[in-house]
Amino acid sequence: MKLQLLIVFVLSLDKFPEKCHSTTESGKVLSITASTPERVDILRNISSQFETVLWQPASPFHIMANSEVHLYVPRESVLTVTELLESNQLTHSLMVENTEELIEIQTRNDSSDPRTSVAYYERYHSLEDIYFWINKTTTDYANIVRLLLIGSSFEKRPLYVLKLSGKASNTPKKAIWIDCGIHAREWISPAFCLWFVDHCIKYYNESRDVTEMMDSMDIYVLPVLNPDGYRYTWTTKRMWRKNRSIHSNSGCVGVDLNRNFDANWCTSGASSNPCDDTYCGQYPESEPEAQAVANFLRSHKNTVQLYFSIHSYSQMLLFPYSCTHEQARNHDELYELVRDAAADIKRYYQNNYKYGPGSKTIYLAPGGSDDWAYNLGIDYSFTFELQDRGHYGFLLPPRLIAKACKEGLMAVKSISLKVIRKPQ
Repeated sequence: MKLQLLIVFVLSLDKFPEKCHSTTESGKVLSITASTPERVDILRNISSQFETVLWQPASPFHIMANSEVHLYVPRESVLTVTELLESNQLTHSLMVENTEELIEIQTRNDSSDPRTSVAYYERYHSLEDIYFWINKTTTDYANIVRLLLIGSSFEKRPLYVLKLSGKASNTPKKAIWIDCGIHAREWISPAFCLWFVDHCIKYYNESRDVTEMMDSMDIYVLPVLNPDGYRYTWTTKRMWRKNRSIHSNSGCVGVDLNRNFDANWCTSGASSNPCDDTYCGQYPESEPEAQAVANFLRSHKNTVQLYFSIHSYSQMLLFPYSCTHEQARNHDELYELVRDAAADIKRYYQNNYKYGPGSKTIYLAPGGSDDWAYNLGIDYSFTFELQDRGHYGFLLPPRLIAKACKEGLMAVKSISLKVIRKPQ
């Protein structure tokens, strides 16, 4: 009852948010390639100015010669940036032409009662709508869904975890952890967590795989790890990545929560500049969101056996390490698990996913939650990058939500069931 009252209180604080498509933000996304080290420096400089936002890679530091860069350019800077690219002979093409239109499509028909529409899970939802959904889901399915409050965000929004459980066991169950929305602009991530929970509820005792997962393991799902940042993407700035913490020594806001965990914290691949998108924070777990997750996992380290962090975009199935080029102690087993999961996605959905250790498949990214969880002792730790490869990027249209979620579910089931069935 207290948790339900807390949800109502939060809803009253945040009622009727503005849609982000009502702001002036619009523009284009350009695909750019720099062919020489000199042009790389120029592109890094351009990507740090004119209110541009790097979509890929996450930081100018990671821009390399002959690698594809996806750069969001606001409307008022498109002409200036395009002229600079042409004058410096930087190869570029148009990737997304009208971001404002895609944002409008993503936020259209937000509110819908989950009791009345199958299409609820094929739309994106505001934070307020997600809190409402959490309250309703835990009330309607109290026999298999339990609500846990594990902490609160910088702006004092609750961090809710849903615990899914099948039939009781005489011995303590192992568990699966899934978190979504650590990066605010990756809207397909929270959409996956909602879709996943609904799928488990709907198909428990109907699907052999779902029933085996829920009977064998408890499943903890955190739908929105970064609620402040997520809400900010709906009300103010669609491309926002970080949380919304305020720093006494800087006018810049926010920390990259996936650089704030104690795994080679703030080394190469993260930034100590509070104004950067990959700012690591003042110290490991300086952010209440990261600390809440870390505290929960530390207190459940003897039961949580599988860790999944859901991101977008680029269609990748990754495992440790991202914070170092060293191999994980069970590298071969992890590699086999993601290889088979990628093969399943290819077989059933005709879509290609890259796979491998994060540092070698993408780039060095210290302070990540998956590496930290792995070092804690969770031997099966993964990060999924869902659809797409860049055609829509962070602005994936609602019509593609179901397919993206089905691919993510395929990978979660493929890996989880192999671990469950592994001889102990």
